[in-house]
Amino acid sequence: MNFAALIFDCDGTLADTMPVHWKAWQEVTARHRIEFPEDRFYSLGGVPTRDIVRLLATEQGRTDIDPLAFALEKEEAYFRRFDEIGPVQEVVAIAREHRGQLPMAVASGGSRKAITRVLNHLGILDWFGAVVTNEYVVNQKPAPDIFLEAARRLGVDPARCRAYEDTDLGMQSIRSAGMDAVDIRHHTRGV
Repeated sequence: MNFAALIFDCDGTLADTMPVHWKAWQEVTARHRIEFPEDRFYSLGGVPTRDIVRLLATEQGRTDIDPLAFALEKEEAYFRRFDEIGPVQEVVAIAREHRGQLPMAVASGGSRKAITRVLNHLGILDWFGAVVTNEYVVNQKPAPDIFLEAARRLGVDPARCRAYEDTDLGMQSIRSAGMDAVDIRHHTRGV
């Protein structure tokens, strides 16, 4: 099939950020005495920090936790480790190959501030005609909304889009949007 647009998740797909996010989560959850096992962290890839914090606080009976303040604290811990972030070479190569040939967007559960900063850090922000983050949709992954909004901003029918992801929730989101889904975990060096 000839695709009319490409849409990429950012964290773990374009940028090798997940280990850096995990370090930031460890720092902040330890400080607040919140339990968050690593396997659960990876299973919630694509879910905004504030939503994860709400879930964990509810499960652990922690009414003293402010999800928004916690999310800001975690984001600052993440930003302090920015020098550890690099590209996922195989996926960035796909975007580079199609740059200027097809419209491209980023659809990420991260914050606009963080995702813009990551894409700038990698030197690829200007490759994308749209960057859609958690602030632009009500329903987060696994709902299709973030990918549908990216397609809308590109002016392309979702059925003509191919999207790239690295999480089960993200793959579910892409499929629910009616797009061709590429699970990069099957196409890269073990990511």
